[in-house]
Amino acid sequence: MILDCCAQQRTYEKFFGLLAGRFCMLKKEYMESFEAIFKEQYDTIHRLETNKLRNVAKMFAHLLYTDSIPWSVLECIILSEETTTSSSRIFVKIFFQELSEYMGLPNLNARLKDETLQPFFEGLLPRDNPRNTRFAINFFTSIGLGGLTDELREHLKNAPKMIMTQKQDVESSDSSSSSETDSSDSDSDSSSSSSESSSSSDSSSSSSNSSDS
Repeated sequence: MILDCCAQQRTYEKFFGLLAGRFCMLKKEYMESFEAIFKEQYDTIHRLETNKLRNVAKMFAHLLYTDSIPWSVLECIILSEETTTSSSRIFVKIFFQELSEYMGLPNLNARLKDETLQPFFEGLLPRDNPRNTRFAINFFTSIGLGGLTDELREHLKNAPKMIMTQKQDVESSDSSSSSETDSSDSDSDSSSSSSESSSSSDSSSSSSNSSDS
């Protein structure tokens, strides 16, 4: 109900963010409810008009900035060309611009680099492939928050070297496995030849003894 009332306003009213934050502080159940609502709203954000979308983004930015809800909610945001719509990109834009205004870019950047939270930011700051990394860099740069992408830029810069190293490791591993297989086959052939030679020698010896008799 709080979120619906907030969304209906012509402009964002901070009162609703404070009220929602208060509820989150009072009971864990309320916090978990707002956490679930964030994910639900993001998944269906394309259904909201731009004004409602803006108010919702600002209210959730307030809840996150005040730690009324955990930063783990950001795991539902996956920045790539295929997984975002114009509505979701507008939401993320307003949301992060509001966070930056509340916290300041250095503090926001520090929070996004928090080692304990990295699993929840894998979609937001993707490193899975260069295309998605480049998309995220361009997105944050276009909304005036390029300072959040320093590590992504470094990752993208080093990506070719990492790929080459991984390729060399795979080739080295394959070569090593091949050598071991060849060596094993060689030992097997040698053992087989030795066995055949021994068998032939025994047969010859037996023949000789029989002849002597």
